[in-house]
Amino acid sequence: RSGKLTPSQVAKNIIAMLEDCDKSTPPLRAIVQWDPEQIMLMAEASTTRYRNKCTLSCLDGIPVCLKEEFKVVPYHHRVGTVYLGTQPETEDATVAKKLREAGAIIIGVSNMHELGTGTTGCNPNRYHKIPRNPYNPNHFTGGSSSGSAAAVAAGLCPVAIGTDGGGSVRIPASFCGVVGLKGTFGRISCHGSLPLSYSTVSVGPICTSVADAAIVYSILAGPDLLYTYGLKQPKATLSDMCAPDLKGLKLGVDWTFFKACDAEILSACEKAVKHLQSLGASVVEVSLPEMEEARVAHVICILSEMRDFLQPDFNKHFHEMNLETRASLALASQFTALDYIKANRQRTRSMRFLQEIFSTVNCILTPAVPCTAPRIYESDLLTGSSDMSFTVRSMRFMQLGNFTGIPGLVVPIGYSTAGLPISLQVMAKWWDEAVLLRIGLKLEQFRDQTKKPSIYYDILA
Repeated sequence: RSGKLTPSQVAKNIIAMLEDCDKSTPPLRAIVQWDPEQIMLMAEASTTRYRNKCTLSCLDGIPVCLKEEFKVVPYHHRVGTVYLGTQPETEDATVAKKLREAGAIIIGVSNMHELGTGTTGCNPNRYHKIPRNPYNPNHFTGGSSSGSAAAVAAGLCPVAIGTDGGGSVRIPASFCGVVGLKGTFGRISCHGSLPLSYSTVSVGPICTSVADAAIVYSILAGPDLLYTYGLKQPKATLSDMCAPDLKGLKLGVDWTFFKACDAEILSACEKAVKHLQSLGASVVEVSLPEMEEARVAHVICILSEMRDFLQPDFNKHFHEMNLETRASLALASQFTALDYIKANRQRTRSMRFLQEIFSTVNCILTPAVPCTAPRIYESDLLTGSSDMSFTVRSMRFMQLGNFTGIPGLVVPIGYSTAGLPISLQVMAKWWDEAVLLRIGLKLEQFRDQTKKPSIYYDILA
């Protein structure tokens, strides 16, 4: 607003940095499709609006990127593959449209795990390659919204949009030390993203701060006539988000479940919980029943739905898929209709349990991921990575939110001795994102310092 800097100047900086990212060793591979002309067009329009004092929203002139799972004009809707999106898109996904209407500058589409089928972000195909973790380029970003988290952590943009069917926003946000919000199922429209799993996927922002996540959430949340699952939602609010303390809030913790993580992560997360207590919140011990049943049922639901949707691709494009994708879809074909029906009965049970728990507490706290970002090996660059035990482990604290549709927020709280980010997760009852953001703002104060990633671009310089 002061005019010291214009969106056009920032856009020019970003274009220079995107060129640098592509040439660096190893390449960052956060943004996989971008067009300098498109970026400058949006930036110049925003610069004019600032000059005329008629900005469209808080996001006017703000650089954002969207996961390649969304349709974004004029980019290819490849969804992490080499065979989809052969022609440039002519129509925006709802979230892309809303961001444009808010005046945001879309700097491109971000890298992702092929078809969203994994949690490392490892995608060795020719269009994507492996995105690098800005905190340590020899480690994975996490997936499947891998490029979105890397772009935000590396400073290329303060906002990125991802999708989350099994932790795909929250895992990479945690591994890359940024904030990730998975909205309640249906809260933010999925229209215009590939419907890989229609009952588990939510859309959400990955941002540099909780306040930024709140701004983006307030702009993107709400019913969309083209997306039936979110039509009956209550109004999105940010009520009490900026309350001075956490008095009156009850934080539920199932300590047995909470402790199923690496020692370093447990130590940081326990201290973060004490910090929330010091601000007036009370910690209530809760028991999350049938977590193993819920975990298996979530896997059956998400993989069955993906296999159903991708059946034609599996038959026609099998040899163009990464080896890991083939393995996941082949595994998915072993589930029966009976398995799927039983899994959905379990969903009803798990939702009932949560209803009871949320009648006594405002939220549930867990570590975000039980470990820090895993290492990239030479072979991963050529053939990809398939480590089922890691996939299962990385989703441990994520699946409940996807399976039952409740919202979750991950906030960075510190670093491992190796300098890799550690995060805590807060989950709340359906449609109560406001309480997550309120707790998230206070969680941010726990981290005494923010370490600069080893790959970092200052787009305001």
